[in-house]
Amino acid sequence: MTYEQWIALHDTFSAEDQRAIQKHISAFGSRPLLSVLMPTYNTPERWLRRAIESVRRQLYPFWELCIADDASTDPHVRAVLEEYRHLDHRMHVIYRELNGHISAASNSALGLASGEFVVFLDHDDEMPDHALYMVANALNDNSELDLLYSDEDKIDESNRRYGPHFKPDWNPDLVNGQNMVNHLCVYRTALVRSLGGLREGYEGAQDWDLLLRISECIPASRICHIPYVLYHWRAVSGSTAATANEKPYAFQAAAKGLRDHLERTGQQGLVFRTAGEYFRIKRVTPSPAPLVSIVIPTRNGLHLLRRCIDSLRKRTRYPRYEILIVDNQSDDPKTLGYLEQVSRAEDTRVLRFDFPFNYSALNNFAARESRGAYLCLMNNDIETISEDWLDEMVGQAARPGIGAVGAKLYYPNETIQHAGVILGLGGIAGHPYSGTERHSFGYMARLMLVQNVSAVTAACLVVRKDIFEEVKGLDEVNLTIAFNDVDFCLRLLERGYRNLWTPYAELYHHESATRGPEDTREKQLRFQREVAYMEARWGHVLEYDPAHNVNLTLENSWPNLASRPRKTKPWCSQGDRIRRKHSAGINP
Repeated sequence: MTYEQWIALHDTFSAEDQRAIQKHISAFGSRPLLSVLMPTYNTPERWLRRAIESVRRQLYPFWELCIADDASTDPHVRAVLEEYRHLDHRMHVIYRELNGHISAASNSALGLASGEFVVFLDHDDEMPDHALYMVANALNDNSELDLLYSDEDKIDESNRRYGPHFKPDWNPDLVNGQNMVNHLCVYRTALVRSLGGLREGYEGAQDWDLLLRISECIPASRICHIPYVLYHWRAVSGSTAATANEKPYAFQAAAKGLRDHLERTGQQGLVFRTAGEYFRIKRVTPSPAPLVSIVIPTRNGLHLLRRCIDSLRKRTRYPRYEILIVDNQSDDPKTLGYLEQVSRAEDTRVLRFDFPFNYSALNNFAARESRGAYLCLMNNDIETISEDWLDEMVGQAARPGIGAVGAKLYYPNETIQHAGVILGLGGIAGHPYSGTERHSFGYMARLMLVQNVSAVTAACLVVRKDIFEEVKGLDEVNLTIAFNDVDFCLRLLERGYRNLWTPYAELYHHESATRGPEDTREKQLRFQREVAYMEARWGHVLEYDPAHNVNLTLENSWPNLASRPRKTKPWCSQGDRIRRKHSAGINP
């Protein structure tokens, strides 16, 4: 499906929709005044008029437009602003005497605002007619919100929409790599003023800097993602929307803002520009380095186990680890001989698990026997690539609030096997980008950036041992083989931890080379029982993955546009929703 087709099906509003929205607004218990802030400087008349008109067309009428002209030298700017100021009493204009650039001009516009919330709009961009209505609707649903943001797209000089950015819900680690919030962005006015508004000296990344400073002051529960395209970012020559390289000074400002963020929050890390226009914060491992227990269940499979152990020892720079090989009834003489040999090493122990295969029980047993402060769960078909893989994973896992940390895993043919887990993908959960070329950027560079995810695979997973014990490890009763890692990660989320995936820990995964496919009746019945358990335990969560987006598909591994977005239009009554679902062939 093309984006143009998607717009026609899911983002085009009929007269009936507009009437329903107006009726819904009349029923709002609260009608907050929204102050739209717009700094201008020598804006081409065509784009300036379109930006202003996009505000005046808003279906939600309780707004004011606060414009600060930053000492424009083109005479048409003042003429246009004066025309509109006299046309609509909701427009307020201030003319700055000196050009101070976007931060200073935005702060001048902020000085005009009397609304409870401020909405940032660039002078050549546009909002769709329902944008402020969707903001007001979210505030009626939750009056405690301090920060709201929406999905967005780009609009060219011919007013053609393209390049949609369908975002995850609040994702603090992704925010440290890219300004995923960007547009449309709405803040509680008092909060912005309390921080002194936008900071001069951060031009080009002033909005990202403000986002970081505000996110430090509020809990995640006061941040709301509205999964609708509520902003059209104008892409013309010279704009950041057209190409990030148009404004190289923006990268310097962004790096400075990220370093400030680390300092204010007491975090240690080095800021690097990566993946062209994005950033990496390289986390510092604790000193002295804590002991990591690498748990490797195995049964026979000598060639896999030998490669796994050899690669660990040759390509692991991290200084303190022990290897716990959990032998699950191996009977191959060569494997038994190898286990006897490696058990003589100081850093390796072989634990015997003489029971039927139960992946959860194997790992729980080893965790109880481990001596490390951190656990690394690892399949015996893993092969390490980069020397600093464990430094990266421990550095991330050591951070307060982080739960499970997952790695970037490749198939031997250099395509991606694991880049996090998306709930609901292909059923219970699945791996996005499976089979994608190793160096692909992914959707909005997600394959290149550290980010929070709902779950990661236990094929290579690092977690603090005390957190593992807090949630009682893997479920060895209901999930002996499948989905135990997803369930484990969801229980971490339930406790308030954030799971994380990093592309900077790279390993090969020769997937399921030991256990083989689900090709017997017994295995298939066991898998069906585990599916049923996950649906019963987590069904309410599996329907909506906060690290994904309801406008993106769950039908294949690449995040293409969803043929049917998994969201309900708030202006539809319950009866309308049922009728529309029936007409689309969906059970309500």
